[in-house]
Amino acid sequence: MASEFKKTSFWRAVIAEFLAMILFVFISIGAALGIRFPIPQANATVESRPQDIVKVSLAFGLSIATLAQSVGHISGAHLNPAVTLGCLLSCQISILKAVMYIIAQCLGAVVGTAILSGITKEADGNTLGLNGIDYTGCGMNPARSFGSAVVAKNFSNHWIFWVGPMIGGAAAAIIYDFILAPRTSDLTDRMKVWTNGQVEEYELDGEDHARVEMKPK
Repeated sequence: MASEFKKTSFWRAVIAEFLAMILFVFISIGAALGIRFPIPQANATVESRPQDIVKVSLAFGLSIATLAQSVGHISGAHLNPAVTLGCLLSCQISILKAVMYIIAQCLGAVVGTAILSGITKEADGNTLGLNGIDYTGCGMNPARSFGSAVVAKNFSNHWIFWVGPMIGGAAAAIIYDFILAPRTSDLTDRMKVWTNGQVEEYELDGEDHARVEMKPK
């Protein structure tokens, strides 16, 4: 782990997760706040339209897709602790990188939410994207939920938004990597990635399988 800690590429990846999370939270939660703003018109002032679900969906989808293209080659663009946990359990990243990614994601979410709070502090009914239990508020990203909880100083039932996504991410990784598309590498060799974080270039896994295999050095 010490050798990975000293690599510039390691810290570039951690910083990429941090910065990308700030942008993701700022864009997506900013679109989801549902704040109605006054719009000056001739001889009157009217309020903007209430929240549009389509707008929010597009904001989340397009922002995560754009960020994946922007930093995917640097960090893998996890932007979600549940995704990071899934990659860890499938022996794609080291334990050190997984921990640092999750810390970076959570800090990025807090910073992004804090910036949004400063911009919208005068708005009435501003919950900063704080999740509620009614249908969970679509809280599938623990870091995003954490950012809102920290800035709003409200951790009521917050554990749900960690346990649910993390279990889902872990289950998806295990089912895919060990059942649906098991890799031929020895499990012991694959687990070496957890400590050194190094892998060889992708190689074809036999002539009969049109897929790639990642093996630890």
